[in-house]
Amino acid sequence: MDDPDCLVKGDLFNPILAVGAQIACLLVISHFFLLLLRPLGQPAPVAQILAGFVLGPSCLSHIENVKVFFFTNAADYYETMALYARIIIMFLIGLQIDFPYLMRNLRAAGVIACGSSFICTIFAIVVTSFIYQEMGGHGSGITMCLILVVILSNTASPYVIRFAHDLRFASSDVGRLAISSSLLSDSYAVVLLIIIQRRQQKYTVANWLVFGLLYLMIVVAVIYVNRYIANWLNRRNRNLKYLKNTEIFILLAILFVAATSVETMGFSSIIVCFLIGALFPRGGKTGRTLLVKLSYVVHNFILPMYFGYSGFKADVTLINSFRNFIVVAVVLLLCIGGKVTGTLAACLYLKIPLNEGVLLSFLMNLKGHVDLLALTVGVESKVTSSQIFYNLMMAVVVINSLIWGPVIAFMVRKESDILGYKHIPMEFQSPESELKLLACVHGPRPVATMIGLVAACKGPADVAITPYLMHLIELPEKSKTNLLYHQKEEDELSDDDNYGGNDVVEINEAVDIFAVETGVIIHQVKVVSPFASMFADVCEFAEITRASIIILPFHKHQRIDGKLESGKEGIRTTNQKVLRYAKCSVAILVDRGLTAGTMHTSDSGSLQHIAMLFFGGPDDREALGLSKRLGMHHHINLTVIRFLHASEQRESSLKANTAQGEDDVLMAITDHDPENEADNTALTDFFNRYVTSGQVGYIEKLVENGGETASALRDMADMYAMFIVGKRGRGHATLTTGMSDWEECPELGKVGDFLASSDFDLSGSVLVVQQHRHSKPGDEDQ
Repeated sequence: MDDPDCLVKGDLFNPILAVGAQIACLLVISHFFLLLLRPLGQPAPVAQILAGFVLGPSCLSHIENVKVFFFTNAADYYETMALYARIIIMFLIGLQIDFPYLMRNLRAAGVIACGSSFICTIFAIVVTSFIYQEMGGHGSGITMCLILVVILSNTASPYVIRFAHDLRFASSDVGRLAISSSLLSDSYAVVLLIIIQRRQQKYTVANWLVFGLLYLMIVVAVIYVNRYIANWLNRRNRNLKYLKNTEIFILLAILFVAATSVETMGFSSIIVCFLIGALFPRGGKTGRTLLVKLSYVVHNFILPMYFGYSGFKADVTLINSFRNFIVVAVVLLLCIGGKVTGTLAACLYLKIPLNEGVLLSFLMNLKGHVDLLALTVGVESKVTSSQIFYNLMMAVVVINSLIWGPVIAFMVRKESDILGYKHIPMEFQSPESELKLLACVHGPRPVATMIGLVAACKGPADVAITPYLMHLIELPEKSKTNLLYHQKEEDELSDDDNYGGNDVVEINEAVDIFAVETGVIIHQVKVVSPFASMFADVCEFAEITRASIIILPFHKHQRIDGKLESGKEGIRTTNQKVLRYAKCSVAILVDRGLTAGTMHTSDSGSLQHIAMLFFGGPDDREALGLSKRLGMHHHINLTVIRFLHASEQRESSLKANTAQGEDDVLMAITDHDPENEADNTALTDFFNRYVTSGQVGYIEKLVENGGETASALRDMADMYAMFIVGKRGRGHATLTTGMSDWEECPELGKVGDFLASSDFDLSGSVLVVQQHRHSKPGDEDQ
């Protein structure tokens, strides 16, 4: 103990202390930078890389005592930590990835990944001889070439994903395409990394074939074992909200054993972990628990450490000579030029708009993933020329990401009108296009009907749908001051009585059954908020996810005797505010016991009869657009009922004309009222596409006034399981005036309010649709 350096040299726990101190410093410094950069619109990875940069040899670790503490005693531990961080990160990316989208757009993502990687590969091959000579000509030139190819061509998928989420365009088409392309680019870099490791380990071809076969066997075995265990755990924990921690540790242990086994054989575990996550059973409590538990840990601890670690390894002080500066500048320019040129060429081929192509090319420039691993493998195996090459290339990787982070953030802000949330009304959407919708519930009562409606909105079996189910939970005002955030993590919500209780279990069970029967995964979200601000959470989430429509539950629920009973007034207030402030279409569902099971169960032969009531106006056209999707569902029998004033029989006549020698049936509408032109155009197109083909029924009702309209609605009360109607029937006030003595719920519109009134004996549910329109002072949307 007389040796003053004994603490540094002999203390067994000193490396652990150094690692712990580094992690703590990274988190503190990154949060400091985040506070400074967040007002400037910079995403979290920029702050985290800067934190590592400051803590590393470029700044604080340039001090000798700090360098000895961080590097001499704990260098071996950093690579081990980075390995396990990569395992968890790639597994979570696989869990979160929109795998169906990736498969649907594999060609486009592949073209972009290949275009950007091909140009960079050519540049790397050309520049290798120059770099090799500048670095002294030591080591393997071929291996240096492969490492340069990885550095230039790789796109760090964790960075792209984090940037897209932080800048709120991950759900957009360009965001999802960037994520898919970066994953394919990562795969190319991993293949090159395997070749580099093969040169290091000197295995024979036979050995590599054997290891390759074992690699595939491990991946397939783990995927099937996970499916079996996940299904067993789902059955075992049917009455619980989440799995126990011990059960999660078992699943993670399987993942770690598989990943380390693959690493031991000389392969990278990056693709393995991603595939295990992507093919993990999504429905059920197992997948839900993994997402909840891992998301919090990864986003708040592992990713900041992983991003900070890349900055921590860079040493820009070595760029202290003209020769080193030229090497860094040349590689950096080739990185940028190759990625931008290749990506823009691919986007031009795919006919992607220029602004989106530019953003994609910038995102594909983000580095700091497989390239770091390739450099580490090269320097550890002593096949690269020198430690100088390693440090200079590390500087290239970090500087490149630090350059593009602010540029991407600036471009997204500048192009917010183009790259931001662009709502396309249901009226103009094709039923064959992907549908994103947000369904909200306050409890388990309307979940069955809501899920049945989600299933019906999918339309044809081959149409993509991305549904979200948001569980809205009231935060009591007395508890508000004790909480830091309106939306807390799942594991923090320990008070079941105040924050969902057994409602969560019932909702999860309904969602899981739906996933098993249809194969459609509903993404669940829980929001704990006071009613006063709950509407803001709903609108913000709909904007982030690019939802086309928000479906809200009516504030009244059905009693056993069939009458509607009012619930909390805060629910109604939330609905009114969402109708006013949402940037997409909004629908309110009046649940009167629509049976969801027959709607989405594939082996059910029964049909649901649904009526769409068309009076005219933008809301009715929006309801008609939504009805197109329902009408194409194989268990839905849709009938469009158009209400016309009796005096319009001559002026607005609907004629079925069959052309001679043709089977096409055209709907001719003659109407000289310019206010009805949009209605007539929408109905003409709808009639020619769906009615003439026999997919949808069409009826006209001629009425004189609101009384006759009410009588017609009463006559069809028991004929349909659901009525769909627009909130406002503009231009047809005479058809609805006097339907009832007063409007009890103006947020439903006149017809919707009449259908939902206690005086109206209706057995079917009602869906009232409002098309998005900019709020104006004096709008009476409440």
